[in-house]
Amino acid sequence: MTRGWLSVRNTIMHACFRCAMIGFVAIALHGASVPGPSAPQAVTTVRADARSGRLVRRVIAPRPPSRSPERLRSLAEDTAKRHDVEPSLVESVIHVESRYNTHAVSPKGAQGLMQLIPATARRFGVANPFDPAQNLEGGVRYLKYLLDLYGGDEKLALAAYNAGEGAVARYRGVPPYPETRDYVRKVGQRLESARSRAVPVPPPAKPTIEVVVDAEGREHYRSVR
Repeated sequence: MTRGWLSVRNTIMHACFRCAMIGFVAIALHGASVPGPSAPQAVTTVRADARSGRLVRRVIAPRPPSRSPERLRSLAEDTAKRHDVEPSLVESVIHVESRYNTHAVSPKGAQGLMQLIPATARRFGVANPFDPAQNLEGGVRYLKYLLDLYGGDEKLALAAYNAGEGAVARYRGVPPYPETRDYVRKVGQRLESARSRAVPVPPPAKPTIEVVVDAEGREHYRSVR
């Protein structure tokens, strides 16, 4: 009786061991074949503001691997030059908008380095506003558009960047919104400071003109560098 029970027990244990091994191998193979998790998507929530009663949207953004500030500044400078926008202006906008935080999100839903709202991102073909290159491309293109729209007037361009083109048109100038006026002031101050620190480019040297009189009294001019 004892020998028979031991035989049955050994058979059961062996079967359990085989099942466990098969399960382990299946899990390992499944883990190897299933691709890694996709990049987390931004989550949007909407709530009613307690004071105004208005609906306020909040976007919880994913946190992608951030780049170093030096690389971001270099990328911003390259993007600005490619679209014929002063790099110092772009840098000033980024500093005030996000402090170079690639996953910054405002209470109004503006996203990324240059704080693009979803409508502006779509308008300029930005699929992922948390991608630094895409965000800079869309933000700089929008800034260039505004500068051209207002004939190079930086204050109006900055006001429209913050409050929208409609607000600038409605008030025929910088809107009287405290946030917008403060924004224009902060960006302007940083831009002025950056320009004052810039090393001036010396004008090209003018050649010296030398006059030579030949034996017949005719004058000949030549430049001497």
